[in-house]
Amino acid sequence: MAHPISAFQAAYISIEVLIALVSVPGNILVIWAVKMNQALRDATFCFIVSLAVADVAVGALVIPLAIIINIGPQTEFYSCLMVACPVLILTESSILALLAIAVDRYLRVRIPVRYKSVVTPRRAAVAIACCWIVSFLVGLTPMFGWNNLSKMRRTQEPNASQEFVITCQFETVISMEYMVYFNFFVWVLPPLLLMLLIYLEVFNLIRKQLNKKVSSSSNDPQKYYGKELKIAKSLALVLFLFALSWLPLHVLNCITLFCPSCETPHILTYIAIFLTHGNSAMNPIVYAFRIKKFRTAFLQIWNQYFCCKTAKNATSSTTTAELGD
Repeated sequence: MAHPISAFQAAYISIEVLIALVSVPGNILVIWAVKMNQALRDATFCFIVSLAVADVAVGALVIPLAIIINIGPQTEFYSCLMVACPVLILTESSILALLAIAVDRYLRVRIPVRYKSVVTPRRAAVAIACCWIVSFLVGLTPMFGWNNLSKMRRTQEPNASQEFVITCQFETVISMEYMVYFNFFVWVLPPLLLMLLIYLEVFNLIRKQLNKKVSSSSNDPQKYYGKELKIAKSLALVLFLFALSWLPLHVLNCITLFCPSCETPHILTYIAIFLTHGNSAMNPIVYAFRIKKFRTAFLQIWNQYFCCKTAKNATSSTTTAELGD
């Protein structure tokens, strides 16, 4: 029988449920906003939808599975491995979506005239599909053999039964070598550094364009690059929050691997886990406060579906806001 849940575990579960209750509706709202607002249909917002889908899955799937792992049920090795892998898939999907967003913003300021002919909806869809395929391959690598099964079998009794039942914990089944050398050093850290360089170049290009003296006209390049600067700052903030949320847990993994004798306080591990899950709830808040098109779409949804206002009034307010953008 399962052992009773402790007060600490109850607190942990409560916080996780709270994060899920913020993350899932918030990111569904993001997807809903893009679907109903024509102004949010370009490639950047398609990549943002891909990121929001991953964040919804974190709240609806990963957090419940994390609660199960925290309770530590007795289960077969590969069953536990299947419970642990979704977070790896969704983390990689989020990173690749952020990378796609960064590349998209770079192309918007690097080749503004040819951008629409280069970044077509079809190519954006192919890029999103490739991101998810790579995410599944990276996240399911432990299922293909890079896990702790052989290490655990070496400690098993020679006459033990063939069925290998364990207490399901993340570190029990997932190899720290995989987490550090492959997941972090190959698929997390390099993309984050690349995105940092891309955004620095984006800001540099925008600054150069804004410093140019241009003749006043109805098609003022400064207006275009001014909008790009605002959006780039908001998306760079999303990237910063992602790095801030995920790097602590990866640093703890490095300590676990490179310093086995080092004692890491459990509270730090739990804080790092809360940060990674909480990141999924942060992005809709950033969009609402920093990107006017999203804020307008959120208000339209609220007015039309939750405040019993007519669609006509909501659409009218959206159009007015977009003209002022």
